[in-house]
Amino acid sequence: MKYQAFAVALSACLFLIGCKSQKGRFEFVTPEAGTSVLKGEKLQLALRFPDETVDSVIYSVDGDLLASKTDTTALEFDSNQFNYGNRSLSAKIYYGGKEDIAYTNILIVPPTPTAYQFEVINTYPHDPKAFTQGLQYENGILYESTGMQGRSSLRKVDLKTGNVIQKTDLDGELFGEGMTIVGDKIIFLTYTSGVGFVYDKSSLKRLQTFDYTNPKQEGWGITYDGTRLIKTDGSSFLYFVDPVTFRELGSIEVFDDRGPVANLNELEYVDGKIYANLYYADRDEAVIINPETGVVEGKINFVGLYDGKRQPTGNEMNGIAYNASTKTFYVTGKDWTQLFEVRLSPR
Repeated sequence: MKYQAFAVALSACLFLIGCKSQKGRFEFVTPEAGTSVLKGEKLQLALRFPDETVDSVIYSVDGDLLASKTDTTALEFDSNQFNYGNRSLSAKIYYGGKEDIAYTNILIVPPTPTAYQFEVINTYPHDPKAFTQGLQYENGILYESTGMQGRSSLRKVDLKTGNVIQKTDLDGELFGEGMTIVGDKIIFLTYTSGVGFVYDKSSLKRLQTFDYTNPKQEGWGITYDGTRLIKTDGSSFLYFVDPVTFRELGSIEVFDDRGPVANLNELEYVDGKIYANLYYADRDEAVIINPETGVVEGKINFVGLYDGKRQPTGNEMNGIAYNASTKTFYVTGKDWTQLFEVRLSPR
């Protein structure tokens, strides 16, 4: 019984850090470095102090002042006041004419996203030489962009037959990426060339060339929310772009319950959410993103959808388009022989 009482007292002492017998290195006891914290959760910032008395303790988050105290009790931290992602915490102590500093860090994450399942409604032929990078459906026609040097193109495709109705090729040295429709125009990205193109939707005639305002940024996926272009570069960020000047307006990082979600690829904007393919060779996944918060609200595992022969790389799932009249999606992949019409629903 004496041992149990001692253990309880010791545990309480370490947590509250009000016990003056705990001397030694100045450091955080809680939270441990790398702790994941659900946004909205409150936790205790508890320290081990080197001396019985302190003049003051200054707490900071990412270098900005959080609070100042003159005692050794734990400080409550409200994660709801901070953005998602890694947050660096520090505490600076002043005591007896000395000063010291301690560090830790946490990862603020959203709730676990909803898992979605798919139901195959129809299967259509797909050009096995179409290295799909962008896909959109409008008024009975599939618009598709393809990649690889010497194979990159912008095309209109007959949904039911997979036949190419109309096509324009990129210059041989360019690697085509995502595309999206903006009114009577099509915006088409390239991979590493730092340029994009504007085409007439009807004739597929090139109207304009524009440079990416961020020269280090690659072109991956792109979509349009009715006001802004939204594009990806293979990282965990979504970039918002003016559809007229093509200047970057801002960005937001995408998070799920495990942290930043990288490899964001082809995009489709549907009813205020962004559906994004994830670029992985070993699995076929898409996520549903709230573009205002960057939170992944849903995940779709397309395992088992395509049973065609797959290469280790270059056959990734890519291409997601929405049919608003049927509320179904068209999905395919790079050099896939099939395109699938699917209906999504929460599990």
